[in-house]
Amino acid sequence: MNVLLFAAIILYFAASVLQFAAVAAKKAPLHRVARILLLAGFAVHTAFTVWRGIAAGRLPLANQFEFASGFAWAAALLGFLLYLRLRQEGILTAAMPAAFLILSYAAFQPREIRELMPALRSTWFALHIGSAAFSYAAFAIAGGLGVSYLLRLRKGKEESDPQLKQLDYVGYRMVCLGFLLLTVVIFSGAIWAEQAWSSWWSWDPKETWALITWIFYAIYLHQRLRLRWQGRRMAVLAIVALVLVLFTFAGVNLLLPGLHSYASQ
Repeated sequence: MNVLLFAAIILYFAASVLQFAAVAAKKAPLHRVARILLLAGFAVHTAFTVWRGIAAGRLPLANQFEFASGFAWAAALLGFLLYLRLRQEGILTAAMPAAFLILSYAAFQPREIRELMPALRSTWFALHIGSAAFSYAAFAIAGGLGVSYLLRLRKGKEESDPQLKQLDYVGYRMVCLGFLLLTVVIFSGAIWAEQAWSSWWSWDPKETWALITWIFYAIYLHQRLRLRWQGRRMAVLAIVALVLVLFTFAGVNLLLPGLHSYASQ
């Protein structure tokens, strides 16, 4: 399994480097090779995930390593599906490094396969944690698109440029998807918490920061839909919001132990 894990990391890294080189040099053949490497990395990553799930006898999302791996897998999958739909290279430029960086972070976490804690043995397990992985992946792509948007502005692109408008719109749609899934995470988590700990909400650090993240993205959507914000301001908000996502994902486990501390094991 370790061979598959590190092979996936290497392939995601190579895909990211080639994608950046293709963008810089404006070479279509490099884009094609980068996509092939992304697909190869995704295939290897999928094989690793299936193998670990079989070895564990459960869905491999039970601890920080497994969740980070699932997060990276979801980012690669969402990025490629979006590319197939829209044929916008900026999407892959955001998704490839996201998959590489998150899976690299996972590789530094303890990788032992352990039995599920009693609190995790629930029918809500797959919905709650699976939705979180795809929610975070959507937010990561939105943040990456925000970075790409700002970099293109610095290179002299006008906000009226069609490519920039598409980046802005895709980032917004990714936030919509992530926000919907994060809502599912919070509500399913509340129901699960009541069953496991006899409390719908306990202000556990993970719960609190998930709520803070949800509120920030609600503000993002309000600014977009009610005040008609677009372009640069939305790109900046998407990047700031991604920082909150990453803190909720990793920082809380390291700095603010609570009822979800099992996730760092």
